[in-house]
Amino acid sequence: MKPPVLSPLYQSVGIRALEQAARVGGESLMARAGLAAAEFARELATGKDVLVLAGPGNNGGDAFEAAVHLKRWFFRVCVVFAGERDKLPADARAALARWEAAGGSLSGRIPADTRFCLAVDGLFGIGLARPLSGPHAELAQAVNVLAGKGTRILALDCPSGLNADTGRALGTVVHATHTISFIALKPGLLMLDGPDCSGEIRLATLGLDASSLSPAKGHLVDARILALLQHRPRNFHKGRAGTLGILGGATGMVGAALLAGGAALKSGTGKVLVGLLADNPPQVDFTQPELMLRTPLALLDDEGLSALVVGPGLGRRDAASKALKRALGLELPLVLDADALNLIAAERPLQQALAKRSLPTLLTPHPAEAARLLHSETADVQADRIAAALRLAERTRALIVLKGNGSVIAAPDGRWWINTSGNPGMASAGMGDVLAGLAGSLLAQGYDAGSALQLGVYLHGAAADELAASGEGPVGLTASEVTGAIRRLVNRRTGVPGKA
Repeated sequence: MKPPVLSPLYQSVGIRALEQAARVGGESLMARAGLAAAEFARELATGKDVLVLAGPGNNGGDAFEAAVHLKRWFFRVCVVFAGERDKLPADARAALARWEAAGGSLSGRIPADTRFCLAVDGLFGIGLARPLSGPHAELAQAVNVLAGKGTRILALDCPSGLNADTGRALGTVVHATHTISFIALKPGLLMLDGPDCSGEIRLATLGLDASSLSPAKGHLVDARILALLQHRPRNFHKGRAGTLGILGGATGMVGAALLAGGAALKSGTGKVLVGLLADNPPQVDFTQPELMLRTPLALLDDEGLSALVVGPGLGRRDAASKALKRALGLELPLVLDADALNLIAAERPLQQALAKRSLPTLLTPHPAEAARLLHSETADVQADRIAAALRLAERTRALIVLKGNGSVIAAPDGRWWINTSGNPGMASAGMGDVLAGLAGSLLAQGYDAGSALQLGVYLHGAAADELAASGEGPVGLTASEVTGAIRRLVNRRTGVPGKA
């Protein structure tokens, strides 16, 4: 099946390269950006008083250009300039001259006696790499106060104070209700602190086809990925849907393995075998009797497996380490999660066994697990999630999903993706087990590794989003509820062949 076309993502270095490659004749990119911003601002404005903050660089130039258009459209525009005229880049200085030629003036502060319906944040764009300070921080704080009083906030390219590459809030940051991203989407808008600071995001390509100018390494995973879901013919049997093994469930953590198994069943696997490491394992799961419970040895000896998930509730005892080492040597696609990752991080022989694998391997770490695998700190991973995911993919020669707000998927060849689905309700026990079971299910059903991981991550979050939209979350959302929602979502997308 031909993969869907996903929107490209560019970090700031890539955007600069696009700007250079564009070589736009006549109308400048800044002029185009200013017009696009003004048109969006006009849609958002509920009154006539608009505040425009212009910073000391090209983002300020975009703001001046937008202000010119808004003034021509009879808005009462107050421009606060937080820079030095003589130090502006040439294009931004020319935009300031156009603002003044249109009869506009500059203010050094936000008027206290005006009720603005909209504030345009043009202080800093994608080039910011340090925290806001002094007057710039004060202006950002003042804008946030306006937002608290009902003023809409439109950020140009990126909210001031947010790192456009990593999504980190660099101290004080503008909390925009809307953001217009120029040329292409930036990853920082979509992960970590970005979604909380960016609000609704609109893309203005400024007439450029970014992918044709400079192919992107990064892409957006959104609802378009669901096009990969396969329709089943009516002449179908369980053998065609694969057999998945789940290895885990040590004493006190049996539920993790059963959750993963249930997720695999309800996302379409033909058969699911669960090898439990508990001292006194149950012989049957009466809530999911379809799961076939085994000893770890019996599971690993089964020659009928299509794929294997290792890690949910695995524990870190010697028996877990030995079972994991054997699993790493099997000629099967693998999903490694939870304590499987912690054991690999701690034991050199397991790292060597992982490195020798030739069949697809998917790793699903949260930030702390990724830090252990990279022998670094969680804060270092979160400081640059894309870079950390890519390092881990290269080091393990595996496909990685670094879980979190805007989960990052990375491949050993340097490609990366950011997922758009999901909500805070997923910060609860068992969610990772469900994702591992879902990804393993897709592998067992015959999806290639990249599709299985992208589809699995998106479906997982989209199911949680549907539950939240129906009032069953986000607060109090449980992993088992998400499992049922995944089944409903898959069936709604694939339908029943031959039925109207």
